[in-house]
Amino acid sequence: MTAAPPARRSRGVAVLGSTGSIGVATLRVLDRHRDAFHLVALVAGSRQDALAEQVAAWRPQLAGLVHGDEDTPFASGAGVLVAAATHPDVDIVVNAVVGAVGLDATLAALRAGKRVALANKETLVMAGPLVAEAARSGGGELVPIDSEHSAVLQCVTAQGSAPSRLILTASGGPFRTWERDRLARATVAEALQHPTWRMGSKISVDSATLANKALEVIEAHYLFGLPYDAIEVVVHPQSIIHALVEFPDGSVLAQLGFPSMELPILYALSHPDRLADEGLRRFDPIAAGPLTFEPLRNECFPAFMLGLSAGRAGGTMPAAFNAANEVAVAAFLSGRIGFGGIAGVIEDVLTRIDAGPQPTLDAVRATDAEARRIARQVVA
Repeated sequence: MTAAPPARRSRGVAVLGSTGSIGVATLRVLDRHRDAFHLVALVAGSRQDALAEQVAAWRPQLAGLVHGDEDTPFASGAGVLVAAATHPDVDIVVNAVVGAVGLDATLAALRAGKRVALANKETLVMAGPLVAEAARSGGGELVPIDSEHSAVLQCVTAQGSAPSRLILTASGGPFRTWERDRLARATVAEALQHPTWRMGSKISVDSATLANKALEVIEAHYLFGLPYDAIEVVVHPQSIIHALVEFPDGSVLAQLGFPSMELPILYALSHPDRLADEGLRRFDPIAAGPLTFEPLRNECFPAFMLGLSAGRAGGTMPAAFNAANEVAVAAFLSGRIGFGGIAGVIEDVLTRIDAGPQPTLDAVRATDAEARRIARQVVA
């Protein structure tokens, strides 16, 4: 008689950025897999009412707001992110907060030996070498949630060998076919109308400028250890193929799926295993229709090239790019600059800032603060 396999231990999960699009999708995935995972902590940005609803439904051990006022019933302040990420009952930290505020939680979780399911791309952009060192020293593990990087990881895991080239796909955003003079006059409402994904305001604007794709190239450089010359971007309007991975013999593997963050979230939670999930839409090549590819129009999307140049420069320059972009996007969303001004703010910051060659955490924070100061001056 064959012995039954041992029961899989339920793994504790903290969701940082729980009321955003990735956080909400993560809770849907967890709800379908309550035998494999249990929720330990919820942390939201500032949406207290939405967090209260989640707390009532899930009853986590810890709940907090990053930007809570003195009247909130929840723990508040940036420190609540680290508290959730290092909670002793947490095995997996889903870091889905937006912006540089997510860095400390990622570092703390990795140093505490946790798996970090990473959707906060700013973490690696700002401090890739420091993140790698935190994982090595603490025994933590970094698994990407971004659909492109998840696709690469799935292909590499299936193949069992290191890739020689990556091709990340970009939908092209809402302005894929617009000319540059028309782009400069794009409104906030137009920038938020992404053709294939439903996301928060900041990442939607980043996708419209293609700054998001520059951030993803920098992420891929650190996640998979490839030089920038071996990482390419191609526009794929259907958002069905999320990445293509070439191996040394010339073979290319691709991961396909309809646009949904729930599959990469599930894979980040279960990697390298796969869990059956009837809640996910099954792939249908007929429904997917023709799949097309186009070159990225660098001249119309200067934010992409500025980000790529910052990545190649290394040191703390990627942190400067990220900070400048955050300030510029916030200024656009509040009506203080036009869409065409976003890249202008970034360029001014990267031209004026003195970024260091060897990133330390203090250097990253100093560059981040200085880049924001310069960006605010430029906006004003």
